[in-house]
Amino acid sequence: MGKITSESLLSLETYNKERPAFREKATAEHRLRTVHLGDHLTMIFESEFLMRYQIQEMLRVEGVSTEESIQNELNAYNPLVPDGSNFKATMMVEYPNEADRKLALVKLAGIERQIFIEVKGQPRLYALADEDLECSAQEKISAVHFMCFDLSEGMKKALKAGAQMMVGCDHKEYPMQVKSLAPETLASLVSDLS
Repeated sequence: MGKITSESLLSLETYNKERPAFREKATAEHRLRTVHLGDHLTMIFESEFLMRYQIQEMLRVEGVSTEESIQNELNAYNPLVPDGSNFKATMMVEYPNEADRKLALVKLAGIERQIFIEVKGQPRLYALADEDLECSAQEKISAVHFMCFDLSEGMKKALKAGAQMMVGCDHKEYPMQVKSLAPETLASLVSDLS
């Protein structure tokens, strides 16, 4: 899987014409690739198409088509495109009440390093979190984290052969949450592997 390039994007005019179909497909893919871990963690396993859609939407909203603007969007979203040997995900800590969310973010500090996938017959793999973001000297507590799961050849082979995969969290302040992926979600993720 390659990165998205400016040459592969639609012009603003063309995108506006094709936007309804793009949105419909993006909504379906977004729903398919969303995994809920308990009541407060949501993971969206990103795809090249979802990132392409996000870039096209940002360019449409901003109404710009300069090379610099396009490159800025590519630089922001390309790190979330799976490369054929990994899964990329956006994880959100979700509490409807702002006060509850602030308390939970303190209590759940470091939760992004306690998210894992487990392919049947393979060792548990913890995510690399926020690797493409600049870090400040102080650890910032965030409700959104970007994750990468670098798969071993054994994991890729097992998944392509039909092995089940679970997603989980084992942070001490968030009771163990593990979820087996629905067959259609797993099939979508496996289609990203080269």
